[in-house]
Amino acid sequence: MKVSKFILVVALTAAFFGCKNQKKETTENKEAVNQSAMIKAKSENVEIEGAVGTLKAVLQTPAMEEGQKYPIVILMHGIFSNKETPLVTHLADGLQKKGIASIRFDFNGHGESDGKFIDMTVPLEVEDAKAVFNYANQLDFVSGISLMGHSQGGVVASLLAGELGDQVTRLALFAPAAVMEDLIEEGKMMGKTFDPQNPPEYIEVNNEKVGRAYLESTSKLDIYERAEKFQGPVLIVQGKADQVVPYQYAETYDERYQNSELHLLEDVDHVFTNATEKAAGIGLEFLAKLK
Repeated sequence: MKVSKFILVVALTAAFFGCKNQKKETTENKEAVNQSAMIKAKSENVEIEGAVGTLKAVLQTPAMEEGQKYPIVILMHGIFSNKETPLVTHLADGLQKKGIASIRFDFNGHGESDGKFIDMTVPLEVEDAKAVFNYANQLDFVSGISLMGHSQGGVVASLLAGELGDQVTRLALFAPAAVMEDLIEEGKMMGKTFDPQNPPEYIEVNNEKVGRAYLESTSKLDIYERAEKFQGPVLIVQGKADQVVPYQYAETYDERYQNSELHLLEDVDHVFTNATEKAAGIGLEFLAKLK
């Protein structure tokens, strides 16, 4: 009888520890599967066919589970600039940490992208931005697309949002250069003058040749009329010490939109030299609501 009891105890003990080990192995297996299903945050170079050739871009994605969907923001730089400006990269890095993807690119004639600067126009940049939008829209993980633009890139972003309407989730504008339309109409651009009725082949600005096509088309953009068609949430950030674009143009944007918020920063210039983190922080708070 004692032998039988002993055998029973041994059997029960083995069964108990066997179940415990099996449970431990199952938990470990699940953890291994979860880890293998996680995709690390990354940044990769991509190429997109734009209005006049290949656009060089950087796609930055957050850490995520396989099959997970999340929003993306298209980041657009200003004239005489490129995709690696401090404001743009600050936003890209900040969005990634918040679980939001971004794609930044060089417009045609800028940075690493194809095209000649002298042939660049705002309408062509809108076409570039639309090509990037279409690229982002076909990515499997994208749940929604928002736009961000600085200076001339802000104008481009506002025009594209006005055109696409509710296909755009949110719009963030940093010192949007709507002043360009008025200045070009008066025959002025960054200290240079020309006859607006008979524009020259080009004018030299910032060691670049701004072509006749740009001068002829910019005065006919109807920026506010086209931009105000966007009914979604809009953020406008501008420095009150901006010597390139008077902050009153940001106020006009704010007046024309139905659902906007305006942040005017004291003692801050056009490129947010002394306030990059502050401006980016305001943008990130606004765009974080995408999640």
